[in-house]
Amino acid sequence: MAQARYRRSPGCVYNLHLHFVWCPKYRRKVLVGKVAERLEALLREKAAALDVEVEGLEIMPDHVHFFVSVPPTDAPQHYANQFKGYTSRVLRQEFAHLRTGLPCLWSRSYYVGAAGHVSVDVIQRYVALQKERE
Repeated sequence: MAQARYRRSPGCVYNLHLHFVWCPKYRRKVLVGKVAERLEALLREKAAALDVEVEGLEIMPDHVHFFVSVPPTDAPQHYANQFKGYTSRVLRQEFAHLRTGLPCLWSRSYYVGAAGHVSVDVIQRYVALQKERE
């Protein structure tokens, strides 16, 4: 079993991992090709800006699995809103077909789970194997 990596901030040592899953509105299969490539770049860019480490990322045609190590300064909802809001705005600006037929890019809902009952290795394997499940 891999040993946990601890991160530090002023007055805090932490090991907090969150697994997010979210879908495009109406579960449309729009996350393919250039859109998927750009989405990955945007998620990594926003993660760096938020001091979030990307531990796993799989972009499926109709949903995203995003496994990150986050500082304990904000609620999971904050991170979900930041990633979904930023990527929606930029992708809809850059890809005209995402503005037609979809009132917004992402569905309002999302899943978030904290790594605790399951080890980090199990979640990373699960995220990495998503493409093989289709």
